[in-house]
Amino acid sequence: MTAALIVTMPLLASLVVALMGWRRWTPFIGLGADAAVLMVGFIGAFHDLHHRVLILAWANLRVDSLSAFMVIVIGTVSVLASWGSVRYLRHEVDQEASTPRRATQYSVLIQLFVAMMLLAVCAANTGIMWVAVEATTITTTFLVGHRRTRNALEASWKYIVICSVGIALAFLGTIVLYLAAEHAGGTSLHALDWTWLSAHAHSLNPSIVRMAFALLALGYGAKVGLVPLHSWLPDAHSQAPAPVSALMSGVLLSVALYALLRFKAIAVPSVGEMFPRVLLVVMALSSLILASLMLVGQRDLKRALAYSSTEHMGLMALAAAAGGPLAITGLLLHMLGHGLAKSVLFLSAGEMLIDDGTTEIIAAGGLLARRPYLGGVVALALGALLGFPPFSLFISEVTMIRGEVTDHLVWAVVISLIAMVIAFSALATHGRHLLIEARGLNASRVATSRSAIVPLATGLVLCAFIGLSAWPLASILSAAAKLVVS
Repeated sequence: MTAALIVTMPLLASLVVALMGWRRWTPFIGLGADAAVLMVGFIGAFHDLHHRVLILAWANLRVDSLSAFMVIVIGTVSVLASWGSVRYLRHEVDQEASTPRRATQYSVLIQLFVAMMLLAVCAANTGIMWVAVEATTITTTFLVGHRRTRNALEASWKYIVICSVGIALAFLGTIVLYLAAEHAGGTSLHALDWTWLSAHAHSLNPSIVRMAFALLALGYGAKVGLVPLHSWLPDAHSQAPAPVSALMSGVLLSVALYALLRFKAIAVPSVGEMFPRVLLVVMALSSLILASLMLVGQRDLKRALAYSSTEHMGLMALAAAAGGPLAITGLLLHMLGHGLAKSVLFLSAGEMLIDDGTTEIIAAGGLLARRPYLGGVVALALGALLGFPPFSLFISEVTMIRGEVTDHLVWAVVISLIAMVIAFSALATHGRHLLIEARGLNASRVATSRSAIVPLATGLVLCAFIGLSAWPLASILSAAAKLVVS
């Protein structure tokens, strides 16, 4: 029942909000549901899931250690995003920027979005997972265009067109994998089942699996934000409401990468390690190089954060290509740390937009002087994203690099480090302009609401705690990594 409970809670929250309509306290319904998901995820993760798998056959749901860890990641970022949505929706309604009806739609859609991500990581069937990922595209399209400005609608159309191309490729890859499974003796009931595919991966036709993995890597790579189908990312993130951007960057990209990890674990026994590794290395390094170069010229904070997401997804894809236990452990830890740091930054950008009316880096400069608490949060979150200790991204990046060197990808590590230096310099420069140089808004000092600072500070504290002590997650990370190690 664990898997069904995890998926059902946000669905129930969206139903309750839809029936009740907008009230100033209705955003707390989604927040409560997401907090409950996080709690159940922790309980499931530490209830001996590294020794067994919980399966709900009639619903095509399963929870193993990897799924349980992904539930923790989704639950953690969802809590922060829902917490931020409380202030966002109240401000929109109070300023008449959004009607109560649109606020209700937003609350319903964001919980459906969370539910579909949870369904994707808990699905026991590759077809069900594809349906869930496609459903996230539909729900987020409306969320990206929530403000209904011309730029927001343009971004939502660009998002759905590019991601639909990607998801169509993933669908074709799923069908090709089904064909390989049927040729290996799988029945129509089991040919798309993760457990059956993992158990019979060695007997799958290598030529068919090679074609399937290439299609799946391109298809789900579009949702990850990897080159070549990455161009939706900066437009969608710059126009979506800040809590939606936090969810998309913090967990949606990681959910798609989770799918690639699962498929790679099936492909390697059939086609060998070289083909999946080369394909992922090319996509990872291309994404890293492009994102680092594009970061240099950005003028808007949210667009810069979007390209930063492509950079970090490239880092994780490179670790997935390496495929060893150390690299995969670092990758999973990086998912959580990146989700926390990026959520804090996107929510901070939302606060800037509420009070300053802009997220332009130069225009909103001097943040530390004008809004010291928010400026302090942004400074720390940028430090976390840049990989400074004690935040967990420092540990996860070092772990991924060690794993990649161990798995004989030294040349790729060198290229990735060069790209990381460029990205580091670009983000540090943007941070200096935003935090110190007051060349745009030379307004008087503005007090930041405590209700806005608390979720941001909570995210930073969690990111630092995980960096200082991986003890709470050590066992689940180790068990999860074993499921996808090449």
